[in-house]
Amino acid sequence: MIRPLLLSLFGFFTLISCYQPERNCKKFKNGKFSFTTEINGEEKTTIFERFGELEIDYFEGKADSANIRWINDCEYIVKKLNPKNMAEEKPIHMKILSTTDNSYTFEYNIVGQSRKSKGVAIKTD
Repeated sequence: MIRPLLLSLFGFFTLISCYQPERNCKKFKNGKFSFTTEINGEEKTTIFERFGELEIDYFEGKADSANIRWINDCEYIVKKLNPKNMAEEKPIHMKILSTTDNSYTFEYNIVGQSRKSKGVAIKTD
């Protein structure tokens, strides 16, 4: 009785440990995207376009540009081209964790800091 149960549990955990989320990152290197997050209790949306080594962000009626340096197909570094303060001078490490047909889940952090945040970007074009 116990042996079949143990074999079933072993098989179940073996199958679960083999699961890998889809990561078709190349599909999201270029295009137009939206990202919504909560800032001070209010939902805010950023629209951004990425093509080649350039990313342009549109947030609250203002455009800002950044340089993109791809580490591999699923990770890149974003560095503002015209930082307005010390905080904006720090590059941000982005890592795509999983993808769907029109979106990707990512984590990001300021380079050199361990605190990471997560988000979902939706491809709009």
